[in-house]
Amino acid sequence: MMNQILFAGVIGLFLTLIGTPLLIKLLARKGYGQYIRDDGPREHASKRGTPTMGGIAFILATVAAYFLSKVITGKPPTYSGLLVLGLMVGMGMVGFLDDYIKIVKRRSLGLRAKAKMAGQLIVGIAFAVLSLQFSDSRGNTPASTKLSFITDFGWTIGPVLFVVWALFMILAMSNGVNLTDGLDGLATGASVLVFGAYTFIGVWQFQESCANAMTLTNPGACYEVRDPLDLAVVASALMGACLGFLWWNTSPAKIFMGDTGSLALGGVLAGLAICSRTELLIALLGGLFVLITMSVVIQVGSFRLTGRRVFRMAPLQHHFELKGWSEVLVVVRFWIIQGICVIVGLGLFYAGWAADK
Repeated sequence: MMNQILFAGVIGLFLTLIGTPLLIKLLARKGYGQYIRDDGPREHASKRGTPTMGGIAFILATVAAYFLSKVITGKPPTYSGLLVLGLMVGMGMVGFLDDYIKIVKRRSLGLRAKAKMAGQLIVGIAFAVLSLQFSDSRGNTPASTKLSFITDFGWTIGPVLFVVWALFMILAMSNGVNLTDGLDGLATGASVLVFGAYTFIGVWQFQESCANAMTLTNPGACYEVRDPLDLAVVASALMGACLGFLWWNTSPAKIFMGDTGSLALGGVLAGLAICSRTELLIALLGGLFVLITMSVVIQVGSFRLTGRRVFRMAPLQHHFELKGWSEVLVVVRFWIIQGICVIVGLGLFYAGWAADK
C-alpha cells in the first residue's frame, strides 16, 4: 500500500520537470508576464515580464499524480484525498482569476477585494461542509468538529463554529503562502518541507490507526483519522510536483507561481491539517508562513498606531533584502528556518504519541 506514496511523488516530480518548461513557453508566447511593484527592492525590476501563473503546473501535476498512482496500484480514491485536492483546485481557480485579470486585462490589482474574498469563502465553505460528511465504518468523517493539535482534543465546537474555524485556517494559510511568495523559490521550497512532514504524518497515522487497534502494541496511542494513508499520497504528490517546479522556480526564476499557486498551496496545507487532525500543529510546521504573515501584521499595526515602521519593508524577506542580503541568501536562510520549524513540529508530533504510549 505504501507504493502509492512513492508512485505519487515520482510522477508529480516527473510531470512538473517536463511540463513546466512547456508552460513557460506557452505563457511567454502569450506575454503573460509578472507585474513588479515600483516600491520594492530595485533588484526585482529585472524580473518584470517573467511568466507567471506557474501554479497551473504543479496543480495539474499533483492531481494527475494522485489519480495515476491509484490506477497503477488499483486502489480507489478516498473522500479525504478528493476533498483536499478539491480545495487546492478551487483556491487555485480563485488565484488564476486574480492573475488573469492582472496580466491579461491589465488591471494591476486583479480581482476586486470583495470578489476575491467571496471566491475564497465559497471554496472554503464547500470544503468545510463536505468534510463533515462521508463517515466510514467507524463513524469518522474526513474532518472533526473538535479542535486538534497532534490529535483531537477538548469539546466538540459544533458544525457552525467548525466551518468558521476551517475558513480562518484556509484564509490564513493561503494569505501566508501568498505573502511568502516574493522571492525566487522561497514559498515553493518551504512548501516542499511541509509536504514532506505531512507525508510522514500520514504514514505514521496509518500505521498507528485505531482501525488497526488489534495489531497495535498500545491501542490507547492510536489515531482516529479517516484516510491517513491517502493524505500521505496527496502530500507526496504535492512534494514531488513542487520539487519539479522548484527546478524552474529557483533563482533566477524562469517562472513564478502567481496567486494561482500560492492560494492553492495555502489551501491544501490547511486541508491536510484539518483532515489529519493536526490543525494547531500547522502553525509550527508552516512556521515560516506564520512568521512572514506576522511581520505584515506588525508593520501595518505599528504604522497605524504610531506612524512608524518596524521593518524597512514588509513582508519580512524584503526587509533583509533592503539590509543588503542577497536574494539567494535570504531564501536559503529562510528555508533553514522552515526546516527547523518542521523538525520541531514533527518532534512534538512524535512526543505526543510517545507520551500516550
